Amino acid sequence: MSVNQSLQSFKSRNYRLFFGGQSLSMIGSFMTETTYAWLVYSQTESVALLGLIGFLSQVPNLIVSPLAGIWIERFNRRNILITAQFIMMILSLTLAIIALTRTISIWQIICASVLQGLLSSIETPTRYAFMMDIIEKKEDITNATALHSSLLSGSRIIAPAIAGIVITNLSPGHCFLIDGISYIAIISALLTIKFNQPIIFPQEHQNNIWNNLKEGFTYAYDFFPIRSILLLITLLSFLGMPYLRIMPVFAIQVLQGDSTTLGFLTGASGLGAFCGGIYLSSQTNLVRLGKIIAFAPAIFGTALITFSLSRSFWFSLMIVPIIGCSYILAYSSSNSVLQIISDDKKRGRLMGIYNMSVMGIIPFGNLFISGLASIFNATNALIFGGLSCILGSIIFYNMLPKIENLLHPIYISKGILDE
Repeated sequence: MSVNQSLQSFKSRNYRLFFGGQSLSMIGSFMTETTYAWLVYSQTESVALLGLIGFLSQVPNLIVSPLAGIWIERFNRRNILITAQFIMMILSLTLAIIALTRTISIWQIICASVLQGLLSSIETPTRYAFMMDIIEKKEDITNATALHSSLLSGSRIIAPAIAGIVITNLSPGHCFLIDGISYIAIISALLTIKFNQPIIFPQEHQNNIWNNLKEGFTYAYDFFPIRSILLLITLLSFLGMPYLRIMPVFAIQVLQGDSTTLGFLTGASGLGAFCGGIYLSSQTNLVRLGKIIAFAPAIFGTALITFSLSRSFWFSLMIVPIIGCSYILAYSSSNSVLQIISDDKKRGRLMGIYNMSVMGIIPFGNLFISGLASIFNATNALIFGGLSCILGSIIFYNMLPKIENLLHPIYISKGILDE
């Protein structure tokens, strides 16, 4: 793997600007997420309230993201991103002023979290679709998506540590202030991006928004490869990803640790995800992505079962990075394939449905797996989730020849493969 191969997307000036702006903005965003959790728990000591805020901040993705997909196709994607980032900047700066001048209340945190969730459910699918606009060579989308995933994973590792230092030495309000200022980077980058050719937005949408929404879902689920990928990702989100929600149970009860133990485990998961993104960024053969999508959930499920059965902290610490790496491989590869094969006129709606299948499903998976853990135990809940992911992987692998046959003509038509 060469460095040039892994950083292929950086040859695009627009992507360099976008990546640089996002790198600062994402750290600020995850600092705010950490600060929300710290403020809520420090004021209430309620784990249930923490879970409720997490649910309320993510559930808009289930409803709003598919609708956002329609707006993404109708309006200028850069303007949507700038508007969303600007509102989030104002929100963070407002929280900073409130927190620095007086004690911030729980209801203000809940309202801010819900509003940020609504904005994120619009901004995230727009960001996915926008990457196709700024990448000069469409075959580089895998590299661009993987690097973006590594950026998210790296930010999740760095941001909580920075937030902890700032809260300890300054105050939670300063975390909100840093986040607010960090949005200047991405807004400036978006304003600086220049397109060689104007981006054409199709005007073929019907006036009825529900018909447009139905058309998007019909397009996604009528085409066998797209339907198969979305269903596999939905399974992974519902029964696999909630392992992060019950990770504290393993850190404290199973491994007999404390908050430091939890920090090491979640950090190791983020490190694995970061490495998975770096590995994927070196993949130039797009046809191989189908096999990665097929195998990654099986690796994820196997690692999840192994982790659930471990009673050794050090062994668990070696397993968790495999979990993080495999889920990034599954999500980023799926995102890349969907972006590449999608009809240009329906990419926005497809990215909205993709985000719904990931971020919109996870909150319900958290409730389901947490319920299983309370009825049986955390170990059995993760074993069930892991086995389900392995089963989904086997089914997808058996369908892979049919999927590849259907995708081959699309790759040829888009100039990614030679006839």
